[in-house]
Amino acid sequence: MKTVQLEHAAPQQYTTINRRTCSSVTTPRITTHYTIHSRDKDPRWEGIEMERFADEADVVIVGGGPAGLSAAIRLKQLANEQEKELRVCLVEKASQIGAHTLSGACLEPSALTELIPDWKERGAPLNTPVTEDVFSLLTEKHTIPIPILPGGNFVRWLGEQAEELGVEIYPGYAASEVLFHEDGSVKGIATNDVGIAKDGSPKDVFERGMELHAKVTLFGEGCHGHLAKQLYKQFNLRENCEPQTYAIGLKEVWTIDEKKWRPGRVEHSVGWPLNRHTYGGSFLYHLDEGEPLVAVGFVSIPKLTFPGGLLMGCSPGFMNVPKIKGTHTAMKSGMLAAEAIFPKITAENPESETLGLHVPEYAENLKNSWVWKELYAVRNIRPSFHNYFGLYGGMVYTGVFYWICRGKEPWTLKHADKLRPALLCALSGTNHEGDQPAHLTLKNDSFPVERNLAIYDGPEQRFCPAGVYEYVPLETGDGMRLQINAQNCVHCKTCDIKDPSQNINWVVPEGGGGPAYNGM
Repeated sequence: MKTVQLEHAAPQQYTTINRRTCSSVTTPRITTHYTIHSRDKDPRWEGIEMERFADEADVVIVGGGPAGLSAAIRLKQLANEQEKELRVCLVEKASQIGAHTLSGACLEPSALTELIPDWKERGAPLNTPVTEDVFSLLTEKHTIPIPILPGGNFVRWLGEQAEELGVEIYPGYAASEVLFHEDGSVKGIATNDVGIAKDGSPKDVFERGMELHAKVTLFGEGCHGHLAKQLYKQFNLRENCEPQTYAIGLKEVWTIDEKKWRPGRVEHSVGWPLNRHTYGGSFLYHLDEGEPLVAVGFVSIPKLTFPGGLLMGCSPGFMNVPKIKGTHTAMKSGMLAAEAIFPKITAENPESETLGLHVPEYAENLKNSWVWKELYAVRNIRPSFHNYFGLYGGMVYTGVFYWICRGKEPWTLKHADKLRPALLCALSGTNHEGDQPAHLTLKNDSFPVERNLAIYDGPEQRFCPAGVYEYVPLETGDGMRLQINAQNCVHCKTCDIKDPSQNINWVVPEGGGGPAYNGM
């Protein structure tokens, strides 16, 4: 364990003015987060100890979802098989493993069987096998059946398997910053500071975050990871791929008469109430137990490796869009990441041009795996809906080129020019410490009123599923101001994606805050 002293960046001036025609007043300060307003010249921070501890591990994993936990388990399996000492640390922003994981709860067990062949004997909470799959086209008054080819708690259980193997898991610790070596390679991560008041001042209980250094850092943050966004820019990872697109996800949990239960039956539908130009559908299934979907697909996968780290899971976009399933591909990407980095991190003299190890073999292994084959086969299904006939044209294309030709057509379609961001609504049980700076930060506090409200009528108050954003009258004078109710945030990151001014930057709140999906 060692300590490091960090220097703050130069402060940003706050002098924006509201120029709406209805009023001319100084814009109220909304954002107080230290990522926007530096603390080095804030008199309230004078004399505050800013030194933070640093610890070393062989591998640091960001995110305790299916990808991160699968990578951790596979690393320890390999270490045990080869009798190697290996320290693997995993940080997760939720208060407990699985609390921030919301999924369709239908899992293809292929990757799980590879990772833990005796998962049934170990009590994996997968209790209802799919025995019937139904696909229908809905109209306003009718249901038209369409033939198809066969084709919270689980994550918590994965965490238990990882801990049994010796993985160090730290729930409630949010990775807030990527650390770099002097040569530009990734050094590790830092967890966020805690004990900061809503106005940005230090509380009596203020504690500096901690640094975790590693030979390789694996980023498995899930949808629209805020550290992944930084890495995309730092290493230009999205240079040769299309923009990410997102799907709207709405989950309802109904309690119905037990006589109507159909365990094992899964129903998918497309059509009504959506029009033919809107890509979407639904699925219905029996749930006896309990995130925005990244509907990215093959053409939007970025470069996956960089000096000192790599991307895995839902963040780069390994979801099978037409199946609406991504847990199995996320898990496999984590396993492949572990298998690629293990020889290098355990070598006595690893070959690397940078201090942080670069492992391009991961991307090559992924391209040679069934994950790549699966995603390649369905790569054109989502883009095929962007035609004059919309849904119906896409269904015809899918029937011919996927069901019959199995996705082997010699071309790859592109997504429409417009990005279609999305949101996720759920019974979240969300909770945040009220007296902390809002983690929904604004790069410019004047943009909400001057741009979003003046031009777009304040879309934040409509696209946020949790009522985080409100436009309210100014306390004095005419005009409106944006109010951010950060305690309501369900961490869907819709605002970060869909803000027309791209002014909102979602960062992690104090560790442990956020939703508690509890098996959903």
